[in-house]
Amino acid sequence: MKIDRSIMRETTRGFQKYYNPKLNGELRLDTNTNVLGSNPAAERYLSEGRWDLDSYPNTYSDGLRAALGELYDLQPDNFIAGNGSDELLDITFKTFMGWGDRSVVPVPSYTLYDYFVGLNGGSVAAVDLTEDFQLDVDAMVREDAKMAIMPSPNNPTGNCFRQKDIEEVLARFDGIVVVDEAYAEYADGSMIRRVEEFDNLVVLRTFSKAYAMAALRVGYAAANSKLADMMMCVKIPYSLNMISEGAAIAAVKDQEFIRRSVAMVREQRPVLAAGLRRLGFEPYPSDSNFILARSPVDHAALVSGLKERGILIRDFGAKRRTENCIRTTVGTAEQNRLLLDEMEAVIAECR
Repeated sequence: MKIDRSIMRETTRGFQKYYNPKLNGELRLDTNTNVLGSNPAAERYLSEGRWDLDSYPNTYSDGLRAALGELYDLQPDNFIAGNGSDELLDITFKTFMGWGDRSVVPVPSYTLYDYFVGLNGGSVAAVDLTEDFQLDVDAMVREDAKMAIMPSPNNPTGNCFRQKDIEEVLARFDGIVVVDEAYAEYADGSMIRRVEEFDNLVVLRTFSKAYAMAALRVGYAAANSKLADMMMCVKIPYSLNMISEGAAIAAVKDQEFIRRSVAMVREQRPVLAAGLRRLGFEPYPSDSNFILARSPVDHAALVSGLKERGILIRDFGAKRRTENCIRTTVGTAEQNRLLLDEMEAVIAECR
């Protein structure tokens, strides 16, 4: 047998491994997690909890779905919980996209969308965002596609899409529309409380960002009860372990940490953007806990130089529409000062 990529599923042959930097204690401003540290309610739960490890978790995470229903004034049956929002992405494509179907994906947006489309045997209909990184509604609805997905706030650009544009896509697109709200806690607009208004809306959320629980891998989807039931039938039973579910329930019931985290980002985001401008960057408007900025020097040299100085940021400079751009998490005041100081030093070396 010849062992090369020809033995892989056709739609996956071009796959490459995901971003996986070698770590040596660097300050991580590359993953957009919560810089205030672990969720305190989840930590308390983990420190005090005892579990019957020989028992299965609840099949469909009923306790977490009930807590989410209370938080958003929806029903538990509007929610599907899983092992990170990436699992929910996978479930959504598995449920609604058949072999060979097309999915509309904005450019630029989250790189793993293409991965999940291909993983499930589909093809990507790439549609460029407008010059100000907003949805091109007409271009999206013209595509002969089964699904459309869009993150708001968008990753890596940081901005929210206009609410009226999202609503227009939902009204005109003949298929399932996924709104990925991984960073919605930091923004003003959200579609999650409106899932019963639309026949074709699926909203994705995560505990990995504002909730500061990335290590526990908890995510969820919200949809009208008919769509949610279809997705629940496709979801792998028991995929969310009981320890992560219990920690997520504790975090949902204690929103003070979320409020404090959002307040910190909203205070520090304009400060960091102003500091980047002083160094010659061109930062884009952000509604999230990160900023995309065009670098005044070569993007790869900047990212490499910062890594040598103990700071990690993400490099998007080799991708179309984000040429010579970097993305950095909004840190604390101290972290942002350190980042800007080290950036200044690297830029001086590059010149």
